[in-house]
Amino acid sequence: MIATMEKPHITVNDLTMAYGDFVIQHDLNFTIDRGDVFIIMGGSGCGKSTLLKHLIGLQRPVKGDVFYNQRNFWQASQKEQAKVMRRFGVLYQSGALFSSLTLAENIALPLGEFTRLSRSEIADIISYKLALVGLAGFQDYYPSEISGGMQKRAGLARAMALDPEILFFDEPSAGLDPVSARLLDDLIIKLKDTLGTTIVVVTHELASIFAIGTNSVFLDSDTKTMLATGNPKKLLAESKDFKIIQFLTRGEGNVNNEA
Repeated sequence: MIATMEKPHITVNDLTMAYGDFVIQHDLNFTIDRGDVFIIMGGSGCGKSTLLKHLIGLQRPVKGDVFYNQRNFWQASQKEQAKVMRRFGVLYQSGALFSSLTLAENIALPLGEFTRLSRSEIADIISYKLALVGLAGFQDYYPSEISGGMQKRAGLARAMALDPEILFFDEPSAGLDPVSARLLDDLIIKLKDTLGTTIVVVTHELASIFAIGTNSVFLDSDTKTMLATGNPKKLLAESKDFKIIQFLTRGEGNVNNEA
């Protein structure tokens, strides 16, 4: 029996992003394989979060296509787009929890909205998702009663409520202390390894990039396009581009790169 290569989970073809006449990025081409932890990286103002918005269906590209399992998202009907988006889970920088609701009530929202599960079934899922992110027993806590790192993990539990195929993170380590940030990185690796979830992460944190990234795209604000794609560790070891080396070493590797 001949083995066949699995097709990419997400494919971005010739993508151009702009606000009016102001181009953010142009001619983006990269693929994200199933089970990747894919890092969107680059300096401030290069369009990382804007690219995330294009990937999750919040902003239409000026030009180009985004494919999910070979299905062209932006050429699909609204009904088909909604079906694809149902397979997404999104964790925003703040965690985006409703402060007036308990953690259980926050996680129950998408389950009540998009499923016909009974209250007991929803309660079981809530307990499982909170345990998965290390928050077993915190169902009745309000967001204000837990730490910032715990809020991020609770937000992740809600993002996973509907068992998404793809998880999107926007600067997950923002505002966290180094220990909490490392715990969140460990959790991301655990999700990839145990659930096989494809994970897309916007981040500028080097520790996270090298700890969790299996694939990446590097966006440049000067040329307004991507400079490279691939495993971050491989990019650091093999790239000859000054901007990439400077970013991935915080400037400490530029002398060796020029030598």
